[in-house]
Amino acid sequence: MQIIYNTSVWAYALGIRLAALFNSKARLWVFGRKNIFSKIANTIPKDEKLIWFHCASLGEFEQGRPVIESFRENFKDHKILLTFFSPSGYEVRKNYEQADYIFYLPLDTPKNAKQFIVLTKPRLAIFVKYEFWFNYLNELSKNKIPLLMISVIFRPSQHFFKPWGGWFRKQLQKVTFFFVQNEASIELLNSAKVFHAEVSGDTRFDRVLQLPSEETKLPLIEKFADNLPLLIAGSTWSADEDILKALLLQSEHKFKMVVAPHIVSKDHIQQLLDKFKEWQPLLFSEQKNANPADSRIMIIDSIGMLSHIYRYGKIAYIGGGFGVGIHNVLEAATYGLPVIFGPNYQRFQEAVELSRLGGGFPINNGNDCLEVFNRLMNNEGLLQQSSEIARNYVIENAGATASVLGKAKEYL
Repeated sequence: MQIIYNTSVWAYALGIRLAALFNSKARLWVFGRKNIFSKIANTIPKDEKLIWFHCASLGEFEQGRPVIESFRENFKDHKILLTFFSPSGYEVRKNYEQADYIFYLPLDTPKNAKQFIVLTKPRLAIFVKYEFWFNYLNELSKNKIPLLMISVIFRPSQHFFKPWGGWFRKQLQKVTFFFVQNEASIELLNSAKVFHAEVSGDTRFDRVLQLPSEETKLPLIEKFADNLPLLIAGSTWSADEDILKALLLQSEHKFKMVVAPHIVSKDHIQQLLDKFKEWQPLLFSEQKNANPADSRIMIIDSIGMLSHIYRYGKIAYIGGGFGVGIHNVLEAATYGLPVIFGPNYQRFQEAVELSRLGGGFPINNGNDCLEVFNRLMNNEGLLQQSSEIARNYVIENAGATASVLGKAKEYL
């Protein structure tokens, strides 16, 4: 199985290199790793006391961020090494001030993993959520470097728990400790004879709980709102945007809408401008030269702002539910926004819980969206109740970072 795994890693890398011929994100993936070991060797001093955090992408980074910042505060004699697998994480956070060294993770081959560990010699490694790179796990284990995996969710469909998954189950023994999000994950680990784990919850709650207190003001959003209620639509795809257009057409309420699409390419932004043209759409990047009173919709044509835009909203629509799955509902919920989302949400525990409690509202089509939106707008008591449920859900589920910090003190 080791040979099959390594072959699949090489095949993936080959596919990315071919894709790089015509895909800009794939090119960043390839060129970001060019001469990576020379960059690491020339940047990190020898014998540096490092804590290594690894995240797949931007979402996992936000999940791990409260842990990184807590470690920086509590282990001042250590430096933070942060690696990313994806360009969508690295390119956005390559200048993150709370980490001392930030790199792409070299491809998970036996040779690369060995060279990376020899160069960095971390005192402790922390991987966020789903990052199972088995050659790195092996090198960490061989070198007796503790590895904590945080905010992990296990499901029966994963290869660890299949009849043919013996080799993969064996790799789990190389992880020093698992912090998982729910009891179901503990039960699955126990079925694989893995007992070094505890339920700590999701560190994303700790991160989003910080957001309302951050001094991040966006006067352009305030100006655009012009004292009208704002619907904030985050991480939308085309199917979501069609529903939002129908909402503008059919709802009799006076409100404005901010749309932050998941894809911010020039082509998609132009598609949005065309789709919403009858409402005089504004681009956030150009609003300084526009009159917001003339428009009912603003399109966010950059990334990294959404978590702060929610503070200006009354209701949130979270995209992705008509595709592979919804995006982050917690960033809206922490500001007390009731969240509306599409039908593909069952794999996301927080959406399931918010729906059960009354802070989240799943929909199947545009008519459902109109009905939910009008119900909330027509009933101030229901809106307030849903808002409190959403906010309290975040508060009550915070605290996972403290569990991770406590365990780390056993090794540092």
